[in-house]
Amino acid sequence: MKEQKKIYGSLKIGKIEVKNPVLLAPMEDVTDLPFRLICRTLGADIVYSEFIASEAIIRDAKRSKQKMLIDERERPIALQIFGSNVDAMVEAAKIIEKIGVDFIDINYGCWVKNVVRNNAGAALLKEPDKMITMTKAVVDSVNVPVTVKTRLGWDRSSIIIVDLAKRLEDTGIAALTIHCRTRIEAIKGEADWSWIPKIKENILIPVILNGDVKTPQDVKRAFEETGCNGVMIGRAAIGYPFIFREAKHFLETGEELAPPDISERIDICLEHLRNEIKFKGTQRGLIEFRKNYSGYLKGLRDSHHIRQKLVTSDSYDEIVHILNEYNDYLYSIESLA
Repeated sequence: MKEQKKIYGSLKIGKIEVKNPVLLAPMEDVTDLPFRLICRTLGADIVYSEFIASEAIIRDAKRSKQKMLIDERERPIALQIFGSNVDAMVEAAKIIEKIGVDFIDINYGCWVKNVVRNNAGAALLKEPDKMITMTKAVVDSVNVPVTVKTRLGWDRSSIIIVDLAKRLEDTGIAALTIHCRTRIEAIKGEADWSWIPKIKENILIPVILNGDVKTPQDVKRAFEETGCNGVMIGRAAIGYPFIFREAKHFLETGEELAPPDISERIDICLEHLRNEIKFKGTQRGLIEFRKNYSGYLKGLRDSHHIRQKLVTSDSYDEIVHILNEYNDYLYSIESLA
């Protein structure tokens, strides 16, 4: 008799149902369409877009239109919106619904100064009544599920998430993602997962954990320690989308999956780069991709020197040459070992 796989968590958002869900977090300048496709191929169960300003969506801004492009191969896909004006958020949600997304996510967690200064993102943690009004208005304006991503509170002296989670549930959202830090902490310090069980005691909708999920072991521990319905991976996936495959394997078998060899790392890296160039154009694609090299080459011998060459190159062919030479160099060392 075939042994059943252990279920650590289950997530249902509208028609989407996933067991042991491991999700790609929405990250500005990271989770564009090419990267989302790579992550889905390597095991991410649900992917999210970069955040998109509601006002830019309404103005039909070129950059926002590009962020709103989706591919059938990346489903389930959520587009994330943010803003400070309720009417603009409602109108943006209606526009996004027409694209055919699986669900819409509202960003109440971004800590970046420019966003907060405009009373959007995590700034709404200081105005919970407005957050509730905005969320309810968006939920009531569309037929697709709406979810929310937020933080514990503005700072450690004003953690409001337990009560806020219940109020958000009452607006009709389908799920809630918690980055387990405050706005003031941004991405510093240790994420406090202890709030997830407290939130789950107070609401019935699924709760997704985000913050300090860096390894497959962290994913399993998050499920076991908090009882969350899903685990979201952010920075650890930048340049290393293989983490989704490794996390899913660890959950299913309890065994660590061997990391990708140099050939696979280079193949996926170049596939990712080609798609970025196709999506954004050669110059922008090459420049914006540079943040990924450290992840793809992390832990490999003498990779620091290779990264220096890669981030100064302005030619795809040159990058292919650099990486192929590096591949040959590493295999020659292994053959002599």
